[in-house]
Amino acid sequence: MNSHWISIGVLGAMFVMATALPINMGVIAFVGAFLVGVLVAGLNAKAIMAGFPADLFLTLVGITYLFALAQNNGTIDWLVRMAVRAVRGRIAAIPWIMFFIAAGLTAVGAVSPAAVAIIAPIALGFAAKYGINPLMMGLFVIHGAQGGGFSPISIYGGITNKVVASANLPLDPIATMTASMVINLGVAVLLFVLMGGMKLIRRQADVSASGFGVAQVAHGQGGAQVYGDAEGESMQEGLDSGKVGPSLLDADAGAQPVGGQRWYQWMTVIGLLALAVLTLFYKQDIGFVSITIGLLLTLMAPGLQKRALGQVSWPEIMLIVGVSTYVGVLQKMGTIDFVGHSVAGLTSPLMAALLLCFVGAVISAFASSTAVLGSLIPLAVPFLQGDTGVGAVGFIAAMAVSSTIVDVSPFSTNGALVLANARGIDRDTFFRQLMVYGAIVTVVAPVLVWLLFVVL
Repeated sequence: MNSHWISIGVLGAMFVMATALPINMGVIAFVGAFLVGVLVAGLNAKAIMAGFPADLFLTLVGITYLFALAQNNGTIDWLVRMAVRAVRGRIAAIPWIMFFIAAGLTAVGAVSPAAVAIIAPIALGFAAKYGINPLMMGLFVIHGAQGGGFSPISIYGGITNKVVASANLPLDPIATMTASMVINLGVAVLLFVLMGGMKLIRRQADVSASGFGVAQVAHGQGGAQVYGDAEGESMQEGLDSGKVGPSLLDADAGAQPVGGQRWYQWMTVIGLLALAVLTLFYKQDIGFVSITIGLLLTLMAPGLQKRALGQVSWPEIMLIVGVSTYVGVLQKMGTIDFVGHSVAGLTSPLMAALLLCFVGAVISAFASSTAVLGSLIPLAVPFLQGDTGVGAVGFIAAMAVSSTIVDVSPFSTNGALVLANARGIDRDTFFRQLMVYGAIVTVVAPVLVWLLFVVL
């Protein structure tokens, strides 16, 4: 067995180990990079560390720190309350409000499971109280979180754009973001029609009624991904160190701010808008800009931000930089070129692109989406750089969507959160529904996005 197959086998073993055991895959990847680099590739520690993604590390720290500030000072709760009140009792609008709030949270830097953990208890509690299909409501929250997940200032977007840029491939962050939102929004429209949403249009509700609170996120629910990957760890870390108000729906949007003063929450919103403007239009580094804005907000009210640094998604960051370091070892070994040329040689480039989309979807349904994005996109670089007829921008969009939309699976963190927070349902039946839907998405989504973004 040559060195390339050994390194690929180790990568596969990492996914299996991180899925089966409650071990952060980043820790495994760092050890794998060291052992494979030294024993198989003959590299020294300095050469291995050269693959450490310092720019990506700074991006992830900056984004998650800024989001933690917004969560702690009550800005997120305040925006959620205003959005829910804005529908004025129109029940049919509530699923869409939840969809776009979840999308907004991930778009400005929330880890996807963190956004779902914030919104799912509210959404599913409302579904139970007003007779909305809980499966539809839960799926709206997940698809919303995934739909906003590839904005240039988001976690997924930051990871994908850094990987693509480092590979010297054509980069179009807006195309990837739009693809993710359009596909997830289209799925939401279909779910709304098929799952009873049209019947809700003529119904009204009194959202000011008392007694509606936020459900507690159940612990110990879900499959391997909840326990085994950094997305679930970072989401739980934020829940353990932060606080969710007793009732986001009962409170008046103009009531006394929770966790901070109103002027400070407005400054936080301005800071998030400034981040988008500086990174999108002035091409400033997102890591440095987000940390700078975070520091300015901290200086304005240092007493309110004691928990923020502890709420940075360190497990998520460990996963990403660990996997990226291992991928760096693969690149130095020539394994990336070997795999890319091998895949392209097995079949046509179009079929190779479809195969990689399927692999990403299947792995991500059980393991970490972020790890998939960080490890599989580099494998496609060799045949994307050649004259194969497969456009890099379209393939990256297809890979991004197929590797994240499958997080509706009950074995993923997002799916497990929805299952844990559903009310007034038979949990076994609900689990089977999520599992069937997740299986359908895992099979259909790669083909659909491949046709839309690669073939057409």
